[in-house]
Amino acid sequence: MPSDQTLIFGIFGILFVLLIWGRIRYDLVAFGALVTAAALGLVPTSDVFSGFGNSAVAIIALVLIVSKGLVGSGAIEKLAERLLDSERTLPLHIAVMAIVGAGISAIINNVAALALLMPLDLETAAKAKRAVGKSLMPLSFATILGGMITLIGTPPNIVIAAFREEALGKSFGMFDFAPVGLTVAIAGIAFVSLIGWRFLPDREGAVEQGDDFEQGRYVAEVRVGEKAVEDGLEVRDLYPHANEHDVHILGLVRRGKRLPGFSARQEVLATDFLVVEGEPKAIESFMGKGEMEFAGSEKQPSGVTAGGLILTEAIVPDGARIDGRTARGLQLLYKHSVTLLGVSRNGKRFRDRVRLLTIKPGDVLLLLGTPERNAAAAAWLGVLPLEGRATAVVQRSKAWLSVAMFLGAILVAVLGWTSLPVSLAGAVIGFIAVGLVSSNEVYESIEWKVIVLLASLIPLAAAFEQVGGAQLIASGILEWTQGYPAWVSLLVLFVVTMTLSDFLNNVATALIAAPIAMSLAASTGTNPDAWLMAVAVAASCAFLTPIGHKNNTIILGPGGYQFGDYWRIGLPLELLVIAVAMPTILVVWPL
Repeated sequence: MPSDQTLIFGIFGILFVLLIWGRIRYDLVAFGALVTAAALGLVPTSDVFSGFGNSAVAIIALVLIVSKGLVGSGAIEKLAERLLDSERTLPLHIAVMAIVGAGISAIINNVAALALLMPLDLETAAKAKRAVGKSLMPLSFATILGGMITLIGTPPNIVIAAFREEALGKSFGMFDFAPVGLTVAIAGIAFVSLIGWRFLPDREGAVEQGDDFEQGRYVAEVRVGEKAVEDGLEVRDLYPHANEHDVHILGLVRRGKRLPGFSARQEVLATDFLVVEGEPKAIESFMGKGEMEFAGSEKQPSGVTAGGLILTEAIVPDGARIDGRTARGLQLLYKHSVTLLGVSRNGKRFRDRVRLLTIKPGDVLLLLGTPERNAAAAAWLGVLPLEGRATAVVQRSKAWLSVAMFLGAILVAVLGWTSLPVSLAGAVIGFIAVGLVSSNEVYESIEWKVIVLLASLIPLAAAFEQVGGAQLIASGILEWTQGYPAWVSLLVLFVVTMTLSDFLNNVATALIAAPIAMSLAASTGTNPDAWLMAVAVAASCAFLTPIGHKNNTIILGPGGYQFGDYWRIGLPLELLVIAVAMPTILVVWPL
């Protein structure tokens, strides 16, 4: 009969192999391992689902929701776009983007930070006519480095803080990670900006092969609001703003009639409509930055009943209800509170008002409303939404409100008035109340695969420690480093953890390495915080492969990278992290 220790090592061995193999979803692998351990009696029945109640799980879920609200408010976008300039030299551009990326990653999920900044980096590379592969990997690495600065920046920090609370009775604070994390981030950003990018190939990113409508441009109408009007503002004054967003201004509509020509010298009045042409995201950005409005905005709900507005693209098939009819004739806005914002017709321009345009089969409609209303309207119209072609409408007017709510939540937690999960939950409720996050988006923004992975591994990690697995590995490290100072064992743990993180999910790596760190601290009679901090940093630094961190996977296609490209810059960066982090840990958290 195998011992419990043999069984737990066997389960983790199979778990590691399957995670590295990657053919089965990692959450299913972890959940399967948990069920197996419970069936073998390694995890008590009462503890099988205890991981779902762990504070680390709650914090990660809440951080993802808060990240959604901050991005949806345009607060992060405003900061990022002010710092973009295609005229900068490549090293300076990388440095600026890396600093911004690291700073944003310190306060929101680093995957969300990269998702926000990557399109801006792609756009800047296109304008500068250079290969985006030179700047995209440094940006990805910078967002990973920035996440190490605060408790909420990256899941390993959250996991280690929760583990410390269970083991020592008190969690790490919000900024306890900053001395080491910030030092490592500064060194890493300096490296990727000055030296690292030179190791990358001058290769164009992969071009996504979409369907025939991938680059569809729409003729749309946007309403000029009171905030957008200045004394003596003419249509031509808006051309620079339109060019910035790759939008063409085609004309002006006043009192229901389109004025002749391009109306370049026509003064713009409130309630006028601008006729524009562009891609959905470009039109949305032009509207938001120019404080424009859309027809039917007064019909959209606000507050708790609000849902985030999106632009949905849908193609008109033969026999659709709207075929041969107009949006006004069908009373689309009145019946469904959905606006027909634009129409794409094989690149053709037309002079009819968008809502008065007779729709034909093959047209692609740009519908604006909440996801639920757009779906209902599309079904009623008989049109077919294009998969993956929804564009979120950013609520830029609520940018500072979202920042104030978030900073208030952090301040409350830092001052010790309540716990971090409770303060973040308060921020989430505030975001819902003001309509920054809809009730559906609360659940959609949570990455449930990560939640299930973490909740499954927490009881497994506890069982691993209880049967002596962590102590066995710790004893092996101590035996291997016998006769050397304790910091040598710390260095070995750091390197092993970092290596595991390059091939495993960083949450899994942190959960396995944390109990080993505590065993090493107990065996050497040294400060456990130094060992836990080393695990937190090492588990976050996955730079050698595209599978070690989700950010590395995200940039693989757009950057045109190959598997081996990550080693070019990742290996020297990991060596630099070791060289910088180890002394910093020993100074800030002395053994």
